[in-house]
Amino acid sequence: MTPPATPDTSAPAASTPGTPAPAAVDEPLLIELLTLAQRRLSRDLAARLEAEGCTLDQWRVMRCLTDDAGRSMGDLAQALLIPQASLSRIVDALTEAGLAYRRQDEQDRRRITAHLSRRGLIRLERLDALAAAHDAAVRTACGTPDPGPLLRHLTGA
Repeated sequence: MTPPATPDTSAPAASTPGTPAPAAVDEPLLIELLTLAQRRLSRDLAARLEAEGCTLDQWRVMRCLTDDAGRSMGDLAQALLIPQASLSRIVDALTEAGLAYRRQDEQDRRRITAHLSRRGLIRLERLDALAAAHDAAVRTACGTPDPGPLLRHLTGA
């Protein structure tokens, strides 16, 4: 008995008559370039923050908690685009480290807000200095101290 034939996947499939053939990829699309840039920037900053015992997402959460009003978990998740389950683990870790705390809202006792502790504010100053140094190095490497026009164009602001 002969084994069943396996399809040849090495050659591209012919296009169906009437449909255009897939275009050859000559140049990456802008979304690909931006994604690559974002991942490289995040990886490099994450390495600097990790040397200080902090993750990139922990730093981002801490930055969102700098006002005295605090933020609900839903507000944080929406602002940072972090799933709530992941965000809960991040805030738990910050709380265990004494960098943040949770408090019941005075108007709505069902609502819990996260706040940055005094220790968290002090720690954030150091982390922000690392991030600012990283940002300055990236801007220098890009040859532009003000990426504002590009960012406004990309965000539609």
